[in-house]
Amino acid sequence: MSKQESIQWLDGQKARLAALSNDIWDHPEIGGHETHCSAALIQALEENDFTVETGLTGIPTAFCGRFGSGRPHIGFLGEFDALPNLTQKAGAVEKLPAGNGTTNGHGCGHNLLGVGSLGAALAVKHYLETTGKSGTVFYFGCPAEENLSLKAFMARDGAFNDLDLALSWHPNALTAVWAYSSLANVKVVYKFHGRSAHAAAAPHMGRSALDALELMNVGVQFLREHIIPDARVHYAITNAGGDAPNVVQAEAEAVYLIRAPKNFQVKEILTRVNDIAEGAALMSGVKVEYQVDKACSNLLPNNVLEEVLAANFKALPHPQYTEEELACAKAVQDTMPDRTTLAQRFGATMGEKGRKLGEQYDQQSLYSFNLPYTPSEKPVSGSTDVGDVSWVCPTSQIVVTTCCGGTPEHTWQMVAQGKSSYAHKGMLYAAQVLAGAAIDLLDDPAKVQAAREEFNDRVAHGNYQSLLPADAHPF
Repeated sequence: MSKQESIQWLDGQKARLAALSNDIWDHPEIGGHETHCSAALIQALEENDFTVETGLTGIPTAFCGRFGSGRPHIGFLGEFDALPNLTQKAGAVEKLPAGNGTTNGHGCGHNLLGVGSLGAALAVKHYLETTGKSGTVFYFGCPAEENLSLKAFMARDGAFNDLDLALSWHPNALTAVWAYSSLANVKVVYKFHGRSAHAAAAPHMGRSALDALELMNVGVQFLREHIIPDARVHYAITNAGGDAPNVVQAEAEAVYLIRAPKNFQVKEILTRVNDIAEGAALMSGVKVEYQVDKACSNLLPNNVLEEVLAANFKALPHPQYTEEELACAKAVQDTMPDRTTLAQRFGATMGEKGRKLGEQYDQQSLYSFNLPYTPSEKPVSGSTDVGDVSWVCPTSQIVVTTCCGGTPEHTWQMVAQGKSSYAHKGMLYAAQVLAGAAIDLLDDPAKVQAAREEFNDRVAHGNYQSLLPADAHPF
């Protein structure tokens, strides 16, 4: 059994994979509640002779399937959670509820993500089984990426410690190797506890938690001038103490999200924000407690793995689309007249040459090309819990076209395209590229070692510790 035959074997599985992806789309469950979706993926693993461990690291809907023996240990990361308030009828070009009894929807394409990674794991299993080569393939069911960033908890608690490397992907409007870092972040809940009183008759008897919260917000506003320019500090007031102005507010609460390019930078800013909260409480005569709710480490690129993925993109032609698929994608694209175009995106990064290139491709409703591999140490503006996996073992990922050009994630347009034939084509293509890369690495121990050496160099310079305290729990 050659590598090419194992990749082509996936063509015979595309109907089953599409049906499984559609089943997950039909049961959009938010993070921590993915009972149907996790059970469907576990069943698929068991039917293909994977040994499955459920309740991984104490998380009910997290699991791991494994097949094979010996090294290397290669893991695929799968997600399957949905988003709240994004119900949408499949294929519709206007905002319409799906009518499936829930207001949730797959606005980030995780119905495709989890199944695409599963397809890659199955193809590698097939290769190991038919060749008898040494190696073990793992599939990690990673729940609650959207609301809880659970891979960070799983990484902290050792779920990925036995891996030699990890691979993943994400649905997108473009197809490329993900060759960038991401921002580290930490989400913290601040609760102020004061004492209520009649604001007119006895205000001196009260201690206002809301005063403390407002002082904290002002203090952080002054802090923003004195942190690195690439950092961000966001906040939301989640409890202002009530709606009666003649009562001194005894309780107040806010949630802060702190982002920076590196873990250590987030930790430094977090310490300063905590000090401001303590100072605000002291000035107001109240108490404050704070707790980390979730966190993500910055993603560590791995150029060795990226090059292997890029080579497999070159070896496997991009999916082509029928006239009907192009027309369906164009109908969705037309609902987004203010979408960000490729001319705008490429122009911002590559200047006039990029703008002209983008204008050429903007004529397509579905981008049927692979972007050139261009490694960069510059972080993108978002965060991902894949970052924590990348601090445990060499990790890399790709993005693959599953929606029309300009589709933003977390929108009804993304949900509407989640069961389309072109989304299924992208999912299968992602599975084949990931499987091809994994097989190349199984057959080349020196490449695996080179990825580990690059990883060791990056981690040694970062002094990794999880941003999550040991006592932080997701539920």
